[in-house]
Amino acid sequence: MEVEILPLLRELGIGLVPYSPLGRGFLTGEIQKFEDFAPDDYRRFSPRFQGENFDKNLCLVNHLRDLAKLKGVSASQLALAWVLAQGDDLAPIPGTKRVKYLEENVAAVDVKLTSDELRHLDELLPLGAAAGTRYPEAMMGMVNR
Repeated sequence: MEVEILPLLRELGIGLVPYSPLGRGFLTGEIQKFEDFAPDDYRRFSPRFQGENFDKNLCLVNHLRDLAKLKGVSASQLALAWVLAQGDDLAPIPGTKRVKYLEENVAAVDVKLTSDELRHLDELLPLGAAAGTRYPEAMMGMVNR
C-alpha cells in the first residue's frame, strides 16, 4: 500500500481495500519453509519467497506469531487487526479457501490493539521491512510503485 495515497483518499472520502492483507498467506505463520509451497504454487517464483528474502521475511513473520501468541490470537488475526486499526476507511478482504480460515479472519474484528501494541508492531514490522520485490523483475515494471 502506497503511504502517499492514503491522505488523498481520505481527503476525497474514498475507502481503500488493501491488497493481500495477509502477505499472500505468509502472515498466517503457517508457511515455515520454502518446501511448504506446492510445486505449482506461484509464490515459488516471487522474489519475496526465495532464498535469503524468504529467510528474512520468515523472521518477521515469526516475530508476528510470537506477539499473536502472547495476545492469544492467531498471526493472521493480529495482522488483520493491525490493518483495521489504521482507520475505518480501510477494508481488508483476505482471500481464503476454507471456512475455518474465513471464520478466523472475521474474528479479527474483535481483536483490539492498544496504542503500545500498535507502536510495537510498527517498530517490529515497519513499512518496507519485507525483503524482496512483490513480483519478478519483468512484472514489477507494470506495477505502480
